[in-house]
Amino acid sequence: MLDLDSWQEILETLRRNKLRAGLTAFSVAWGIFMLVVLLGSGQGLANGVSYQFRDDATNSIWVWPGQTSLPFAGLVPGRNVQFTNADYDDMKAHAPEGEHVTGRFRLFGQIVVSRGKESGAFDVRAVHPDHLYLEKTRITKGRFLNDTDITELRKVAVIGKLVKDALFGSDEPIGDAIQVNGISFQVVGVFEDSGNESEMEKVYLPITTAQRTYNGANRIGMVMFTVGDATLEQSKLIAKDVTRRLATRHRFDVADARAVRVNNNIEQFARFSGVIAGIRAFTWLVGVGTILAGIVGVSNIMLITVRERTREIGIRKAMGATPRSIISQILKESVLVTSVAGLSGLVLGVAVLDVASRFLGDTDYFRHPQVDMRTAIEATIVLVAAGTLAGLIPARRAAAIKPVEALREE
Repeated sequence: MLDLDSWQEILETLRRNKLRAGLTAFSVAWGIFMLVVLLGSGQGLANGVSYQFRDDATNSIWVWPGQTSLPFAGLVPGRNVQFTNADYDDMKAHAPEGEHVTGRFRLFGQIVVSRGKESGAFDVRAVHPDHLYLEKTRITKGRFLNDTDITELRKVAVIGKLVKDALFGSDEPIGDAIQVNGISFQVVGVFEDSGNESEMEKVYLPITTAQRTYNGANRIGMVMFTVGDATLEQSKLIAKDVTRRLATRHRFDVADARAVRVNNNIEQFARFSGVIAGIRAFTWLVGVGTILAGIVGVSNIMLITVRERTREIGIRKAMGATPRSIISQILKESVLVTSVAGLSGLVLGVAVLDVASRFLGDTDYFRHPQVDMRTAIEATIVLVAAGTLAGLIPARRAAAIKPVEALREE
């Protein structure tokens, strides 16, 4: 059964000491508010990092040819390195079972893609079937390129959603044809992509067909492959091994960083993740420090409360109040202040994150700032428990007051 008289007395005490109670509540609410805002901001940064890698497989390595900058075996620097189908075949042969490898041959110049009277300048890429997994392409109609398209040099194409909208409108594209610089390709699939809109303004062709049709010979512009669940260190060793094999085939110094350019997405993702982990640790440190400061403030205020109410406590004890009832009274006041202030700080922090998300919108490196409500509520509960403990010392001191000495207080 609730002790209504006790709670009424607590509320009356708080009413008489508005400034003291307000400062105590503010310190607690501010601690929770700062923790929620900092955690939400950290999550916004983490979401931004994940967004940067939304379009590509994070366990992939991409390799581009470059230009030599070091002499090698009598060869002068400044030679262009040109990847060929042999480089793709070598990486495919060395790839573990189940991993994906693709080359990319890009058509340069003014590429016009048309259908009837409709036309547009779209990016045309010639790739292998595994490219579907490297770019996280989602097929919405039909299919992607397959091995038969490659071996039989089929004139087929997979088009992005925006290409479909521009050339076909509401017409069915599957089975119909488009012209790429005047050469006809049958549409076998339509795709969407997790990247920006430009990723859906692309046309994919079988790489062998494009090489033959557009005088690409056996040239490849780049090679990309996945490395499964390889660790960061393992991925670095894989990248070094690929560079070594390319150096042997194309005759350049393996230490020549400009001969080939390697982008290890695992390394990039780990670097960004490390930064985010550091930011999160910092936000927790600042947030917890702010909460601790609030708890200390509660304890100090309660000590002042006990000091101010020494005479009152002495009278109550002289009238028969037990030490337990005195401790209970002080603890109840501490719990009430920390609970109300903690929940207020939590609600305000969540509201600020919501407003910030709506006002700032989404950027490439900061998206959807939000806090895990379970974590926030747990932090609030811990704060209330800590506030209770913070009030225990002044409560015990109040219980130890001797009535005779208290009555002598002025």
